[in-house]
Amino acid sequence: MNPTSNKKDFDELTTNLRDLAYAYLEKYSSSKQQLKIYLLKKYLTKIKGTISKKEVSSIIDEVVKNLEKNRIINDELYSDSKARMYLRRGYSLNKINQSLRLKGIDSKYIKQSIDKIKENEIEPDFVSALKLCKRRRIGPLRPQANRELFYKKDMGILARGGFHFELSKRVLNLDIDEFKKLLKIV
Repeated sequence: MNPTSNKKDFDELTTNLRDLAYAYLEKYSSSKQQLKIYLLKKYLTKIKGTISKKEVSSIIDEVVKNLEKNRIINDELYSDSKARMYLRRGYSLNKINQSLRLKGIDSKYIKQSIDKIKENEIEPDFVSALKLCKRRRIGPLRPQANRELFYKKDMGILARGGFHFELSKRVLNLDIDEFKKLLKIV
């Protein structure tokens, strides 16, 4: 798109996309990648102009760069806050890493966030596994008669949660009293 020949259309599209971005960011915290995808989808479904996707994506990139320059979007802060939220939910460090990658966060920011968690927390994976067991009522929280029957199922739940085999075994073999003491500490 040549901005000089279609100045009015260019300005109108830019302001529409900027307004959509502001409205979206008022409601949700977002990474740069998520915002780009959202704006492109909105353009394709609602605005439906005659401009090619390549030109629209360059306009979207400019809008996002402007938001980043004005510090409205910051992937580093977004990565830190999401990582802490996922840790409170009981995600393993592997699952936190994968979830942030899916959100389009740069790997250096993910590594920084996980390193901060490792510095501040003592055995974050163990604590997260305890929280997952509590939330799903598995492992030590099952009645003693059913624990052996559901051992494989519980191991599968923890494995899908991103926990290593040795850690999963350690958590599932805890006694109920010891488990409750650990939850009080956490």
